[in-house]
Amino acid sequence: MSTVSSALPKQRNPIRPARVLLHAFLALTALAWLAPLLWAIFSALRPYSETSDRGYVSWPHTLNFDNFKNAFTQSDMTHYFMNTLVIAVPAVLLTLFLSSMVAFYVARFDFRVNLFLLLVFTAGNLLPQQVIITPLYRMYLLTNLPGITQSGKLYDSALGLVLIHVAFQSGFCAFVLSNYMRSLPHELTEAALVDGASVWRLYWQITLPLCKPAMAALATLLSIWIYNDFFWALVLISTGENMPITSALNNLSGQYFTDPNLVAAGSLLTAIPTLIVYFALQKQFVSGLTLGSAKG
Repeated sequence: MSTVSSALPKQRNPIRPARVLLHAFLALTALAWLAPLLWAIFSALRPYSETSDRGYVSWPHTLNFDNFKNAFTQSDMTHYFMNTLVIAVPAVLLTLFLSSMVAFYVARFDFRVNLFLLLVFTAGNLLPQQVIITPLYRMYLLTNLPGITQSGKLYDSALGLVLIHVAFQSGFCAFVLSNYMRSLPHELTEAALVDGASVWRLYWQITLPLCKPAMAALATLLSIWIYNDFFWALVLISTGENMPITSALNNLSGQYFTDPNLVAAGSLLTAIPTLIVYFALQKQFVSGLTLGSAKG
C-alpha cells in the first residue's frame, strides 16, 4: 500500500487568484520603494555631460565611479563624517542611559506620578519641531558656554545638537523600555531587594542586562534617526566646518550651478554608515522588534 501511494504523483495546491494578486502587489510596492534608490545609483554612475546632452531617460554610454570620487574629495567627507560621529555617539548613549533610568523608575516602582511622568516624556514627541524652533533658537543664542564650546555659546556647537537630540528622542525610548521592563518578572527584583541590593544595583546589574535586545533595537533606530537629521543641524549650526555630513552635502552645490549626478553620488556615500549600523545590529534589531511575540 505504501509503495502504491508513493508512486502516485503528489497533488499540488491550486494557485489562488488572491495569492497571485498579493504577490503582484508586494512586488510593485517593493519596486516603488527601490525606484528612487536605483535611479540615484544610475544617475551617480553617469557623467553630467552625458545626461545634459542625452537626458536622464536615455541609454547610458559611460558608467564610472568618477562622481563618487569627486563627491568624496570635494565635500571633504572625512571631516564631516567625524563631525557626525561626535554628535551621534554621545547622543545615542545619553538617550539610552537617561531613558532607561526613567523607564526603570516608571516600571519598577509604584507611585502615583508614574503614569503622569511617562505621559510627560512621551508628549514631547507629539510636539512639532517647527513650533518651538524660534524660542529654542533664541535660547541657544543667549546660552553662553565660554571655554566649553568653540563658539562660546550653545548655538553653533556639537553639544547643542547632542542635547536637542537627547531631549526629543528620550520620550520614545522611555516609553518602549518601560513597556519592556514591565514584562520582566517582578520576582527578580523582589529577590534582589530581599538580599539587600540597592536601587542602583537593581537597575544596573539586574534590570539593564535583561534589556539588551530592546536597547540594541533602539540604538539602531536612534543611530539612523540622528545620523539622518537635517533640520536641527541646518538651524542650530552656522559654521560650515561644524556641520554634520547631511548638511555638508550642500557643499556640492555651487552658487550658479549644481551637478545633480554629483549630489546623487554624495547622498549615496552618506547612506553607507547607516547600512553598516543596520547590518551590524540586524540580529539584535529583529529580536528587539519581536520581543514578547512568543509569550502567551
